[in-house]
Amino acid sequence: MRIDDAADLLGVSASVLSRLENGHPVGSDRLFRVLEGFGLIMLVLPKGESPTALRALSVTTAHAKASLSTGQS
Repeated sequence: MRIDDAADLLGVSASVLSRLENGHPVGSDRLFRVLEGFGLIMLVLPKGESPTALRALSVTTAHAKASLSTGQS
Protein backbone atom coordinates (compact mmCIF):
# COMPACT_ATOMS: atom_id res chain seq x y z
CA MET A 1 0.00 0.00 0.00
CA ARG A 2 1.28 3.45 -0.83
CA ILE A 3 1.93 5.83 2.04
CA ASP A 4 -0.63 8.36 0.80
CA ASP A 5 -3.32 5.66 0.62
CA ALA A 6 -2.48 4.47 4.14
CA ALA A 7 -2.56 8.05 5.40
CA ASP A 8 -6.01 8.58 3.87
CA LEU A 9 -7.31 5.42 5.56
CA LEU A 10 -5.87 6.53 8.92
CA GLY A 11 -7.06 10.12 8.62
CA VAL A 12 -3.62 11.72 8.73
CA SER A 13 -1.31 13.24 6.14
CA ALA A 14 1.37 11.26 4.36
CA SER A 15 3.96 13.51 5.99
CA VAL A 16 2.77 12.34 9.45
CA LEU A 17 3.32 8.71 8.49
CA SER A 18 6.66 9.56 6.94
CA ARG A 19 7.79 11.37 10.10
CA LEU A 20 6.72 8.40 12.26
CA GLU A 21 8.46 5.96 9.95
CA ASN A 22 11.68 7.96 10.18
CA GLY A 23 11.59 8.46 13.94
CA HIS A 24 10.65 12.13 13.90
CA PRO A 25 8.14 13.67 16.32
CA VAL A 26 4.45 14.04 15.56
CA GLY A 27 1.62 15.46 17.64
CA SER A 28 0.06 13.11 20.16
CA ASP A 29 -3.38 13.48 18.54
CA ARG A 30 -1.97 12.21 15.25
CA LEU A 31 0.01 9.46 16.94
CA PHE A 32 -3.12 8.18 18.69
CA ARG A 33 -5.08 8.34 15.44
CA VAL A 34 -2.45 6.20 13.69
CA LEU A 35 -2.30 3.72 16.59
CA GLU A 36 -6.08 3.41 16.64
CA GLY A 37 -6.14 2.90 12.86
CA PHE A 38 -3.73 -0.02 13.23
CA GLY A 39 -5.72 -1.47 16.13
CA LEU A 40 -3.05 -0.61 18.68
CA ILE A 41 -3.02 1.13 22.06
CA MET A 42 -0.26 2.81 24.01
CA LEU A 43 0.09 2.12 27.70
CA VAL A 44 1.80 4.81 29.76
CA LEU A 45 2.86 4.04 33.32
CA PRO A 46 5.56 5.02 35.78
CA LYS A 47 8.94 3.59 34.85
CA GLY A 48 9.22 1.72 38.16
CA GLU A 49 6.02 -0.20 37.40
CA SER A 50 7.12 -1.36 33.95
CA PRO A 51 8.74 -4.67 35.05
CA THR A 52 5.50 -5.74 36.76
CA ALA A 53 3.41 -4.71 33.76
CA LEU A 54 5.72 -6.47 31.31
CA ARG A 55 5.62 -9.68 33.36
CA ALA A 56 1.82 -9.50 33.47
CA LEU A 57 1.65 -8.95 29.72
CA SER A 58 4.03 -11.86 29.10
CA VAL A 59 1.88 -14.19 31.19
CA THR A 60 -1.28 -13.01 29.45
CA THR A 61 0.32 -13.37 26.02
CA ALA A 62 1.69 -16.81 26.81
CA HIS A 63 -1.73 -17.92 28.09
CA ALA A 64 -3.45 -16.56 24.96
CA LYS A 65 -0.96 -18.34 22.67
CA ALA A 66 -1.44 -21.62 24.56
CA SER A 67 -5.21 -21.29 24.37
CA LEU A 68 -5.06 -20.66 20.64
CA SER A 69 -2.83 -23.65 20.00
CA THR A 70 -5.05 -26.00 22.01
CA GLY A 71 -8.35 -24.49 20.90
CA GLN A 72 -9.29 -23.48 24.45
CA SER A 73 -10.48 -20.09 25.63
